[in-house]
Amino acid sequence: MSEALAAFRPLADRMRPASLDEFIGQAHILGEGKPLRSAVESGQLHSMIFWGPPGTGKTTLAHLLAKTSGAEFVAISAVLAGVKDVRQAVEVAKQRQAVEQRQTLLFVDEVHRFNKAQQDAFLPFVEDGTLLFVGATTENPSFELNNALLSRARTYVLRRLEEQDLLKVLRQALTDHERGLGSLGLVLEETQLEQLAHAADGDARRALGLLEILSDLAGEGGRIETPVLAEVIGGGVRRFDKGGEAFYDQISALHKAVRGSAPDAALYWLARMIDGGCDPLYIARRVVRMASEDIGNADPRALALALDAWETQERLGSPEGELALAQAVVYLASAAKSNAVYLAWKAALHDAREQGSLDVPLHLRNAPTRLMKELGYGKTYRYAHDEPDAYAANENYFPDTLAGRRYYHPVERGLEIKIAEKLARLRERDRRAADK
Repeated sequence: MSEALAAFRPLADRMRPASLDEFIGQAHILGEGKPLRSAVESGQLHSMIFWGPPGTGKTTLAHLLAKTSGAEFVAISAVLAGVKDVRQAVEVAKQRQAVEQRQTLLFVDEVHRFNKAQQDAFLPFVEDGTLLFVGATTENPSFELNNALLSRARTYVLRRLEEQDLLKVLRQALTDHERGLGSLGLVLEETQLEQLAHAADGDARRALGLLEILSDLAGEGGRIETPVLAEVIGGGVRRFDKGGEAFYDQISALHKAVRGSAPDAALYWLARMIDGGCDPLYIARRVVRMASEDIGNADPRALALALDAWETQERLGSPEGELALAQAVVYLASAAKSNAVYLAWKAALHDAREQGSLDVPLHLRNAPTRLMKELGYGKTYRYAHDEPDAYAANENYFPDTLAGRRYYHPVERGLEIKIAEKLARLRERDRRAADK
C-alpha cells in the first residue's frame, strides 16, 4: 500500500495487531491455555461468533484467524449485503478451494442484521467446509441468530476493555513510528491519557479515534492543551445501544434496584440511561409500571408520584424533568414492597383466558327492561349499602363455577397490613353467614 493511500487509513485501522501477541485484552479467551488461543495454536479452527460491545477486537480477531490459518479473508457487512452477496462469496470460495486448495474465512459483521433466510444461506457451506464462518455481533446471539447457525458455530464473548488495556493501546499508538503517531512527536501527560481512556468507555476504536483528532489539534511541540482535550472528549456519551441488549440490561438493572429497595443503585442506573441518551419518557413509563408491580397497595402513593414525575417530564422536558424522575425512583426504591396485586392480576387473567366465557350469575346482571326482570335478572341481588357496614356477607360476585376464588393475598408490609386485616374480618363474617 502506498504511503499516500495509508495516510487516509484511520489510526484505528493502521494500529490493528499483526499477531495474537500484539492483541490487547480478552485474556479470558486468548490467554495461555484459553479456548480460542488453543484452537488457533493447534490449527483446529472452527466457525465462530464473536459477541461483544463495539471496539473490543471482533474484526481484528477475524483478521488474525485468517492470517494464522492461511485462509483468505473475505468480509461482508450484514447491513449492506444480501443473499446474493453470500452466494457470490460462496462461489469464489469454492473456486479458491478447488484451484488453490485454500480455505476462505468469511467474516460477517453485524451478523444479527441478517434475517432467517440470509442466515440459512450459510449453513450448507459451513457444514461442508467451504467456508470458515466468523460472525460478529453486538447483540445477544441467542435472541438474534438462528439455532441452526448457532449450533454450527461456537460463541465467544468479548468484554469491554478495561482502562488499563486502553492505556496500553494509546501508548502503542503514540510510540509506533510506522503505523502510529510516533513520528509526530505528540506529547500527552499521563493524566491526559487517563482522561482519554476513561472517555473511550471500553472501546479501543473510540480511544484511537479521539487520539487521532487530538493529533490534528496539537499545539507547538506536539502538546495538547487541557481545554482542547476537554473539548474533544466532552461530547461523548457512555455506551447505550437504544433498543439493543445493553438498553434492556440497564432498564432491567434499574427495575431490580427499585424492587430490591436500593435507592442509590437505582439512581445510578437512572443516571446511566439518561447520560446514554435514553428517552426520559420511556423511563417514566417503566417507573409507573414499577409502582404497580412492585409497590402496589403497600404504598399507593408510589403510583401517584410516578405519574406526577411522568407529567413533570412531559411539561418541563430535559434536564429539569429528570429530577422528578429521580425523586420518583428514590421514593419507589425506599417504599414498602408488595407484588400482591401483580400476582393477583396474573391469576385473574389466567382464569379469564382459560375458563372460557362463563355466564354472569343472574343476580349480578343488569335489568333495565321488563323482560329481563321477568327472567330473574338482578332479582336476588343484595345492595351492599343496605347491609350492616355496607357489606353483604357471603354474597358471591363470581361466576358460579369460580365461587370462592382468591387471587389477592396482601403482604405483611405497608398499607397492605391494614388491608389484610380488613379482608380477614370480612371473610370471617362470610364464614359466619354461611353457617347460619
